[in-house]
Amino acid sequence: MAVGSTSPDLREVVPRGAPALEVADLRKRYRGRAVLDGVSFTAARGRVTALLGPNGAGKTTTVACCEGLRRADSGTVRVLGLDPHRDGAALRPRVGVVLQDGGLPTGVGALEALRHVAGLHSHPLDVGALAERLGLTSFARTRVRRLSGGQRQRLALACALVGRPELLFLDEPSAGLDPQARLAVWDVVREARAAGVAVLLTTHLMEEAERLADTVVVVDRGRVVATGTPEELTRGPAALTFTAPPGLPVRTLALALPAGAEVAEPEAGRYVVSGVAPGPQVAATVTSWCATHDAWPEGLGSQRRTLEDVFLDLTGRSLR
Repeated sequence: MAVGSTSPDLREVVPRGAPALEVADLRKRYRGRAVLDGVSFTAARGRVTALLGPNGAGKTTTVACCEGLRRADSGTVRVLGLDPHRDGAALRPRVGVVLQDGGLPTGVGALEALRHVAGLHSHPLDVGALAERLGLTSFARTRVRRLSGGQRQRLALACALVGRPELLFLDEPSAGLDPQARLAVWDVVREARAAGVAVLLTTHLMEEAERLADTVVVVDRGRVVATGTPEELTRGPAALTFTAPPGLPVRTLALALPAGAEVAEPEAGRYVVSGVAPGPQVAATVTSWCATHDAWPEGLGSQRRTLEDVFLDLTGRSLR
């Protein structure tokens, strides 16, 4: 992907003060089941807020309510201080939406589609500069229906940004992207944030959330189960990790370690010791225990908790 050095000017005077998005006690039931059970959070201007959760946790319904596509049974949503249902027409030019499937017309060229969207706004970004920034020029004349998934994602992001939104909804922005395109998209999201845009990001890629988010909101079974910065959520003692033959009796290692230690084998042959601060004594105990089982702890070392670790601790490891 060829991304030029020209960067569109995303700067705009954005009022400060109230959050760009306020969700309070949102509740929704489908067929007698609580899909949303009191969801509350805010998204600040000039910040990226990541809304994370496993499949079926309530993320899609929450975002649909925020975008005015669905109505909650109770609770309130305020987008830039307005009701997304009653004030949809007023909000449309102020909000950018990037859907995973793009939602773009399929019979026109990529650059033509972007120019059409730009023409709907009174003060759009420079189309050429934005297209260059996101690498659209290499497929500018290709009809949307013939674009790859990653190309559609970049075009959809450009269409959402070209009108200078105050609030941007991003749904899986890295889906189908190669590493170079992913980094380019992340850079553009950071530029939008620096310009004062509020970004609500939903993603299953924990690295993406950890790299971009200022605030993380984790939802599970229709409820918010954790909120904080990535640093706050991952704070805690590092874990000791190593690889060895799979199936070793981890319970006996836990008993040999100081009180509070937990030992798990999250993947075959990969072992994690948590609950105690890694140190020489803990490492010596692990090495000695491995020796009694005729094993060598390869790659023995400490590793800080990641957002993925926190996510799995909060929402479980079983498939849904």
